Amino acid sequence: MTMVIPGTRVPRLDVALVGGGRWTLEERAGERFAVIEFYRGLHCPRCARRLQEIDARLDELARYGATFFALSTDTEERARRAVEEWRLANLAVGYGISIDEARCWGLVISESIAEKEPYPFCEPGLFIVRPDGELYLSFLTTAPFLRPDYDMLMECLDFTIRRDYPPRGTLG
Repeated sequence: MTMVIPGTRVPRLDVALVGGGRWTLEERAGERFAVIEFYRGLHCPRCARRLQEIDARLDELARYGATFFALSTDTEERARRAVEEWRLANLAVGYGISIDEARCWGLVISESIAEKEPYPFCEPGLFIVRPDGELYLSFLTTAPFLRPDYDMLMECLDFTIRRDYPPRGTLG
């Protein structure tokens, strides 16, 4: 399994967006941080709740000079349904990342255990990337349950900026 180490460049990211256009990490170079959340897909009610909270609080992220982007291995149709059914009005949502691309980010891949789940799909991962394309922080999980809450994410960004706190875990 691949692991992206803090302080090293993250894989290239160029993803189609629900509603048209593309989201590329390179175009975010002027922002303080790109916060990238890989979510499980339309089938995941925990992903729905999490992305709804993030969608409602994007203005808080902007105060830190950060942009938030969510993506999954879902097809365009499933991602469009997620945006509509979850009522995501502000959040940029990408789709169609391949399993191989997900693995390059170090994400864990699962097989379906229910009819509503696609096969295969990635488990959640959160990445905070600096403007130079280097990873600052990541959080990976092997199941839908544990993820950093939004308040903890805001605390992390605030602390990091105020103290110019360096990335940790750089030795792998």
